[in-house]
Amino acid sequence: MKSLCVKVPRAKGEPARKRLAELGILNKSLKIRSDDRFLYVPVLNKKNTPSDMEIMTREFEKAKKHETIEDILGFAPSYEVIGDIAIIAEEDVNVAKAVLMTHKNVKTILCPTSPTTGEFRVRDFKVVAGEPKTETVYKEHGCRYVVDLQRTYFNPHLSTERARVSAQVKPDETVIDMFAGVGPFSILIAKCAKHVIAIDKNPDAILFLRKNVEQNSMTNIEIIQGDVREVAVDLKGRADRVIMNLPHKASEFLKEAIGMLRSGGMIHYYDIRHEDDFEEAIHIIQEVAVRSGVGIKVLNTRKVHSYAPHKYIICVDCQVTS
Repeated sequence: MKSLCVKVPRAKGEPARKRLAELGILNKSLKIRSDDRFLYVPVLNKKNTPSDMEIMTREFEKAKKHETIEDILGFAPSYEVIGDIAIIAEEDVNVAKAVLMTHKNVKTILCPTSPTTGEFRVRDFKVVAGEPKTETVYKEHGCRYVVDLQRTYFNPHLSTERARVSAQVKPDETVIDMFAGVGPFSILIAKCAKHVIAIDKNPDAILFLRKNVEQNSMTNIEIIQGDVREVAVDLKGRADRVIMNLPHKASEFLKEAIGMLRSGGMIHYYDIRHEDDFEEAIHIIQEVAVRSGVGIKVLNTRKVHSYAPHKYIICVDCQVTS
């Protein structure tokens, strides 16, 4: 069928396609045409097409419609994709097959067989379909993380939060990541900071953290395996910033966090609270600060991610004062 289109050199085809898509005028129902030198990108109208683009009319083939999971199943199941592994909420072979059909990059379908529990906050999985594995490579903000979902805790939903915190880090800072896991906070922050100290008690997390530090070519991360209560003694006054990403138990380690900070240093404290309740978390921080002989200035509070009905992982950004 005939359609208006934009003629662009092949080398500039993808930027042009993205630009047209952002403007809402890319005609996705038609296949893009090409020859040796140019691409012909179908558009919906001439009026909103940028004036610096050459417009013409060409014949186009209809694009194939990709089936969605909802098309296949008749409903939208709950699942998340981490690397080339998808985790479905309940064991259902039909859901597993539909996810594999519609996500060509997914190789394995897992279903949790236990809640996230224990000292290391891990859970067990059953392979429902695909390759029998729990290890994958997850990409985020230009970094690559090898992670075993059954042996280490990992939360892909904190991607935006990790970017937010790293954007605040200054080039001369020493940052301590108290519960580093496989390194998603530590490695991204290390791109901005002078030095990062990454701590974790789980030996499997440390194993993958070392792999991830190496494959991301980071040279300014110091890795420490151990209980942060014991480790903190040797890190007194070392940090300009501390990350406390252990929402279920962070309050138990506030004394150590404050002790590792220099005056004027920052704490990013994570907790699980009702959607409108920051006061209790702030009160806990202030109580520990008083016992530690320092002051606390709250700079920001935010809901990070939904955890349960009306409950959120929240963050309190605060500064330690003399």
